[in-house]
Amino acid sequence: MIAKPTTAAATPPAYRQSDERLIKITSSAARRVTTLLQKQGRPGGVLRVSVVGGGCSGLQYKMDLQDAPANRDFLVESAGVRVVVDPKSALYVTGSELDYLDTLQGGFKVKNPNAATSCSCGESFSA
Repeated sequence: MIAKPTTAAATPPAYRQSDERLIKITSSAARRVTTLLQKQGRPGGVLRVSVVGGGCSGLQYKMDLQDAPANRDFLVESAGVRVVVDPKSALYVTGSELDYLDTLQGGFKVKNPNAATSCSCGESFSA
């Protein structure tokens, strides 16, 4: 007798709901993220904000568009956009605001009250 393979029901990721005290995005950033999600065919997607080692000050921000939160993420709804942050990055971005400037030297900018120093280009920081 041949055993039939069992199909385990896919369990949804175990993420935690948070609020704008973790991270907040401006209406300008929300419009840009929404446009990018729609262009990628992910209207229900999320913006992942993380902090990684690198840059001239030691830490830098990394942003990605994804389909959904991952396990252990914090999920924040801000300005109509779903933002996810992993637990390690949450230590560095708590209280931050993400803005988008549509200028020559613009783009996404993070105002982080936890940054002890930042480089002149604004792309990296130290805590």
